[in-house]
Amino acid sequence: MLPPPRLILGVESSCDETGVALVALPQDGAPRLLAHALHSQIDMHQAYGGVVPELASRDHIRRVVPLARQVMSESGRTLAEVDVVAYTRGPGLAGALLVGAGMACALGVALDRPLIGIHHLEGHLLSPFLSADPPSFPFVALLVSGGHTQLMRVDGVGQYTLLGETVDDAAGEAFDKSAKLMGLPYPGGPHLARLAEGGRSEAFDLPRPMLHSGNLDFSFAGLKTAVRTHLVRLGWLDQADALADPCHRATLSDLAASTQAAIVEVLLKKSLAALKDTGLKRLVVAGGVGANRALRAQLDLACARRGVRVHYPELHLCTDNGAMIALAAAMRLQTGQAALSREPAFDVRPRWDLASL
Repeated sequence: MLPPPRLILGVESSCDETGVALVALPQDGAPRLLAHALHSQIDMHQAYGGVVPELASRDHIRRVVPLARQVMSESGRTLAEVDVVAYTRGPGLAGALLVGAGMACALGVALDRPLIGIHHLEGHLLSPFLSADPPSFPFVALLVSGGHTQLMRVDGVGQYTLLGETVDDAAGEAFDKSAKLMGLPYPGGPHLARLAEGGRSEAFDLPRPMLHSGNLDFSFAGLKTAVRTHLVRLGWLDQADALADPCHRATLSDLAASTQAAIVEVLLKKSLAALKDTGLKRLVVAGGVGANRALRAQLDLACARRGVRVHYPELHLCTDNGAMIALAAAMRLQTGQAALSREPAFDVRPRWDLASL
């Protein structure tokens, strides 16, 4: 009889989502998600037009214990059965990270279980391994999460080579900041994508920053500035009434579609260039922007023409979540790379380079 699987409890609290999940790691087989629960702070931060770090930290404190109870109840397991407690060590908001680290440390002491601190972006990068179509190593990864836009060569767990990254605004920031200029609610990215569905992507001539830079780096700050310039010319900048006028809806949809098209084209062509440079035939797209329908459609089409397989996380795992943290811990345990510790320490790293792992 095979021994029971090891159970890893994962806690995510790097920014404005509180996530807890339980993953089973069989003796011989792939990690399996047993249960996960997530609370988003979107409604709370919406009034401020962005994340307020102090409010985010306080809300994590309120949510993390009830979410852990929910996960254990839904999985049919008890805390006493948990073998390892994983938490997001960084990068992220310092106060928010400390909440998850505190929860993990408390459980570690109470249960006498080892802890493992996980890199937030590694969680995103590995999250497609929980999908119905998991990838295999090696592959090129396009990480488009929050303030991060990076291309990585991934040869295995912990084997990450940075190919290119943003030099200023990330793709997610370009979506959100452009949406805010257009008067769309927080978080702007999904609202801009929905508005773009009714627009013409060629209506506005917007730049594709660094598209022909000769390297795999990104830059999106100039795109945001171009969107602002068009709004000034239209006389709509900071004119909430004008932006809310139904008569302007078609033009605003065109601007949204043009903005999305510019971002998607840069992400697409840089990803294809990374695949060509590395000679790899597999692409993983992870992070919140990876849920964008236009990006997925164009990547699927372009990669199919080139015989490249594309893998995404399940849509509900594109956002920050505890499942990806528990999974990353499970895969590190599976490959003997887990830096386990029984010493509870608040050693969060708000700034942490993924390539340094």
